Amino acid sequence: MKKTLLSTLVASLLLNNFAIANTNLSSKEVSKNALKTATKDAKSHQVKLVKEALSSLELSAKAVKALDDNKSDEAKKDIELALGKLEGILSVKNTPKLLPIENRVVVKNFVGTADDVKKALAEVKRLLTVGKVQEAGELLISLQSELDITVINLPLVSYPDALKLASKYLIENKPQKAKEVLVLALNTFTEIEQVIPIPLINSLNLVLVANDIAKSDKEQALKHLAMASDELKKAQELGYVSKSTSTYKELQDLIEKTEKEVKGPNKAEKLFKELADKLKEFKNKILSTHDTKEDKNSTK
Repeated sequence: MKKTLLSTLVASLLLNNFAIANTNLSSKEVSKNALKTATKDAKSHQVKLVKEALSSLELSAKAVKALDDNKSDEAKKDIELALGKLEGILSVKNTPKLLPIENRVVVKNFVGTADDVKKALAEVKRLLTVGKVQEAGELLISLQSELDITVINLPLVSYPDALKLASKYLIENKPQKAKEVLVLALNTFTEIEQVIPIPLINSLNLVLVANDIAKSDKEQALKHLAMASDELKKAQELGYVSKSTSTYKELQDLIEKTEKEVKGPNKAEKLFKELADKLKEFKNKILSTHDTKEDKNSTK
């Protein structure tokens, strides 16, 4: 199976666009709100397919029904209308080859600290040494803190070709072959999976809120930065890695510099911006490539 990356469909929304109105929150409340916002943003894109594409799918299904009823002329009209809808979409500049029509979001949230992860990993090793493999496996599975997003896509490159082939078979008076092509097209979707580490979402939001309150509430801003640092450590302990040019050490060093500046003359605006930018870049390039698979059982 070929591998692919989910580009910016959901990731850009989850990783770059957080607006936190209430800055009078504890660090835990900021993290909780960040997860809630990220999950809501992902789920709000559950039907991303434009009206024309939905209509095209409906018309294709209608054509199959017409062929079941031996109404080839009606099926041909439905296919022509479906093609018209798709041609309208394909004429738009920068139309994606894979058009997202649905996404599924699964939240796996390890709520402990970086130290809790270390302790759990040590326990996993201990359990393995005494032969308790199943117990170790269960504990290891719990060490995940991520949003797992599966996006179901309509292949805009192959789907119109399938409709044209079905139309050709109808012209040749081969309704059964036309029906087979339509059924195959309606049951073939591409799945793309991405993992968004929750600690990185939390860390960015804590930094953004710390920046907003650094001058008015220095003590709380420092608490936010300390928790942002722990969230980074947790992400590292959980094994989330990135293709970013930034590293965990570089990000931690930058948090320390920002903390020192907040404690001192508190002219940390540039440091906050640099830290937020590096965190965003780090998250945008997190390694989250999964096998692309075709959903053979879906009829969207």
